[in-house]
Amino acid sequence: MYHARKWLVGVLVLMLGALAIAPAAAQDEFVFGMILVGPSTDQGWSQAHYEAGEYVIDKLAEDGVTARMIVFENLNPAVNPQTTLMDVVESMVDEGATLIFTTSDEFEPDTLEAAAAFPEITFVHASGSAVLDKGPADLFPDLFEAADREPAPANYGNVMGEMEFGKMIAGCAAALTTETGKIGYLGPLINAETRRLVASAYLGASHCYETYAGSDPAALEFEVIWIGFWIPTPDTLDPVQVTNTFFDTGADVVISGIDPQDALIVAGQRREQGDNVFAVPYDFVGACDTAPDACLGIPYFQWGPAYLDTVNAVLEGEFTSNWLWLGPDWTDINNPDTTAVGWVDGPALSEEAAANLASFIAEMTAFQTDPMHEGEFFLWQGPLNFQDGTVLAAEGESVDPLAVWYLPQLLEGITGDSFLSE
Repeated sequence: MYHARKWLVGVLVLMLGALAIAPAAAQDEFVFGMILVGPSTDQGWSQAHYEAGEYVIDKLAEDGVTARMIVFENLNPAVNPQTTLMDVVESMVDEGATLIFTTSDEFEPDTLEAAAAFPEITFVHASGSAVLDKGPADLFPDLFEAADREPAPANYGNVMGEMEFGKMIAGCAAALTTETGKIGYLGPLINAETRRLVASAYLGASHCYETYAGSDPAALEFEVIWIGFWIPTPDTLDPVQVTNTFFDTGADVVISGIDPQDALIVAGQRREQGDNVFAVPYDFVGACDTAPDACLGIPYFQWGPAYLDTVNAVLEGEFTSNWLWLGPDWTDINNPDTTAVGWVDGPALSEEAAANLASFIAEMTAFQTDPMHEGEFFLWQGPLNFQDGTVLAAEGESVDPLAVWYLPQLLEGITGDSFLSE
């Protein structure tokens, strides 16, 4: 009897030992949350994040790790006016999430609050800059009052793609296509992010209008109209009406800066009526499918690689609070496993324009991969002025990338508001 009991105890010890040394990922499901400002099927910003989450699940499965994504869609005042980000976070934590991605510029204050309230959960906010130790006053002391920046919690990180390059390409495609010399930009709300993206599109358009189209860049008309938010709500301008206004007043290309693809839809409808107009959508690699005959191309985010790196860091207990501003993979800007920002030519882009656009992208690539230009942005060299005439960069001077990040005004040559109306 003694020997039988000893044998049974030994078997139990071996079994428990095997369980103790087995990798946690092999035993447990890794759960992460994805909080979206819009629907996961918007053919835009929110869908790009959602599909990045699916990418993470698939890649982890290849390594034998089971993962589950909890998704909350439409965290915005139009669809869920009573729901707060903290409400969503609490629910996701209750469901077992140990990592939560929050995916709108507007979510940063609430994400910081949630990170402080749940120090055991990792939070990654897409598009913010709370982790930075420099603020706008450090770059533009004459425009902003100095303010202490509270350190971000250790369980909090920021990530953003360098969409400035995608917008430069979008602006170039528009300039190579326009016959009227008028380009419209359908803007969301006004902040530093949206200003720098509009400015980048303008710089690309101006450069290509002169260099490849052989026209006077001073004659190019580039106007932005802001609807007031990333997606249309009862309190914003109607993006359909704004797009039609652009076309009715002479613009023949509209570049979109909002999450859904209203500009492209309108352009497609107008083409069916015989109008020679086009659009450049935003955010999502498959956006041209909405109206291919009107689509010049798509600058898109590829969040999957950065999100996968974050998940692996959390799984390995190696996550550190950091600020990531990730650019294209210049060896292949459309490699889904390595790039953060890409561009796909649209069916409506002419062969001649496509050839010139490829030359422009090659020009950009050569600049960005040249060690002499390390830490610089293509086309962000002087002379550049703000709308009010203030000098941003003198002749031969390169703009500090953080000055691009915190851009306080639109650039001279752009028509439209730089600030919220009082």
